[in-house]
Amino acid sequence: MFKNKTLLITGGTGTFGNAILHHFLDTDISEIRIFSRDEKKQHEMRLFYNSPKVKFYIGDVQNPDSLTDVMVGVDFIFHAAALKQVPSCEFYPLQALYTNSIGAENVMNTALSAGVKRVILLSTDKAAYPINAMGISKAMMEKLAIAKARVASFQGCIICLTRYGNVMASRGSVIPLFIEQIKNGKSITITDPSMTRFMMTIDDALELVLFAFKHGEPGDLFIQKAPAATIEVLANSLKIIYKADNPIQIIGTRHGEKLYETLLTREERLRAKDLGGYFKVQADNRDLNYNLYYTEGAREVAAFEDYNSHNTRRLSIEETIELLLKLDFIRKDVGLPLLGNELRDF
Repeated sequence: MFKNKTLLITGGTGTFGNAILHHFLDTDISEIRIFSRDEKKQHEMRLFYNSPKVKFYIGDVQNPDSLTDVMVGVDFIFHAAALKQVPSCEFYPLQALYTNSIGAENVMNTALSAGVKRVILLSTDKAAYPINAMGISKAMMEKLAIAKARVASFQGCIICLTRYGNVMASRGSVIPLFIEQIKNGKSITITDPSMTRFMMTIDDALELVLFAFKHGEPGDLFIQKAPAATIEVLANSLKIIYKADNPIQIIGTRHGEKLYETLLTREERLRAKDLGGYFKVQADNRDLNYNLYYTEGAREVAAFEDYNSHNTRRLSIEETIELLLKLDFIRKDVGLPLLGNELRDF
């Protein structure tokens, strides 16, 4: 499937982009292109991988001209470029719009012009019932992708989406912050003890996008089921792992934060297919002549519940510790044998 094919990863220097690169590097794919605006990280990746398969392109998804050259000859795209920090997007919402929404539109438009066959766009749980700029910009990205998928399918291009929660220990996540506070003898700052978040590993996120890549049809949205933990349980689990007695300080909810995150809205669940470990939400491809459509025995939205980090399976402290100990950088800190599954974070 991948022989003589070229893969483009936008945002390829980030945690997830690096995971995709790592996965495809040992396949028979011919070329992997890394597109990002971070020159330093590209240089570090070039030295680290030292692979003739990997090519680097500097550019910004906000600028469609910088995407034109990198698209030539590309077969598949994983679009991971994004602004993802909720507080910074709250202070710079226009940049979130330019990167997360318009940037995705630029990627899709240039992909269609170049004859790309498959585009997988990465979204976030914050796009479901969005209350912050990051989530709103990603929700608009999803709408743009579904609309574009209708046109793209006639040109032989499949555009589909994945939506997942926070990836454990990815750049900017709370786990490295808590560990830094523990190591430096500081108070562990948590926003709200009862706040819940989905607990997903980078392998979970990678499996989701690979599933979408293999099975996605135009406009499909794929969601992976995941357990969740409260922020208090997460902090206490790290204290146990590090044998720490740091006090916990509650600092209150930050700009744009929710008490819990939603991966699947009740409206989406009404028409979602349960695939076991995944949900698939197919695009609504009706036109605007709604009077021409009729569904016998239509189900009421009110009868469905959204799928969120408050009502999913809740992890205990013991289960959270077990999950955290799958991270090699934590195992290294506490003197446990490494599992060899850690990705370098550039």
